[in-house]
Amino acid sequence: MPHWTLDAPTTLEFDGVAALRVRIISGSVAVLTTDDRPRLDVAGVDGQPLLVRHEAGILTVTYPDLTWDGLLGWLRPQPHSAAITIMVPKECPTQLGVVNAAAVVSGVCASTSIKSVSGKITLDGMTGAVDASTLSGDVEAQGLDGRIGFNSVSGDLTVADAHVDHLDAKTVSGRVTADVDLSKGGALRVATVSGEVAIRLPAEASTVVDLRSTTGRVQSEFGGLTSSRTPGARTITGTLGSGDAKLSITTMSGQVTLLERNHRQTPPDAGGAGTEKDAS
Repeated sequence: MPHWTLDAPTTLEFDGVAALRVRIISGSVAVLTTDDRPRLDVAGVDGQPLLVRHEAGILTVTYPDLTWDGLLGWLRPQPHSAAITIMVPKECPTQLGVVNAAAVVSGVCASTSIKSVSGKITLDGMTGAVDASTLSGDVEAQGLDGRIGFNSVSGDLTVADAHVDHLDAKTVSGRVTADVDLSKGGALRVATVSGEVAIRLPAEASTVVDLRSTTGRVQSEFGGLTSSRTPGARTITGTLGSGDAKLSITTMSGQVTLLERNHRQTPPDAGGAGTEKDAS
């Protein structure tokens, strides 16, 4: 089994990479795609050296005693830092775990799983299933096409220019902001305790809408929806278009806003088709 212990800037090339597994603590990691030979570029290493293995097509970059499920054990300050860039085929399934390192994944068209404690995650131009879990790290994504899963305590999720089959986001206090197109038969579900939620859909969106907050404000720029307010719930429900998808947002105290892309506020005397609906 080829393996390397790296404690200085290094470049390694590989004959083929069928899957990627990365676990680092601090610094930065970028996973990019290439049509050339897969490559690992290590720009710098501080503290403990990195362990690199290439076996049966699986490329692993980690520390000897850092396990995939043991990231939380590294919350205490650590002197270990690395700055790495990894070039892989676009069809390469990727597992990435960081403590407080900044992580970027771009162009991957395969299943991607990312875990972060407090490091920021940036996702760009990806196709396939993406699953991101953080403690307090934020996730920013653009140009995604497929399924998105997000779980966080206080980290924020921001999604732009995405075509979504399914988006499932759960947070305690983190904000969820998404500007997306929903596929026919797709679903967008968000659940928070106190995190604010803002979703923007195209004006021609076709989806069943269910927006709920126990005490927070609930509002929509789309007409044709029904708002209600009771002592235990503020809701906006209804169907846009033929209802080909499902949009469900539930929060305890967070504010919920449904925005219409290219929305233009109509005058009060012009009817309810484009007026803002508020259940606060």
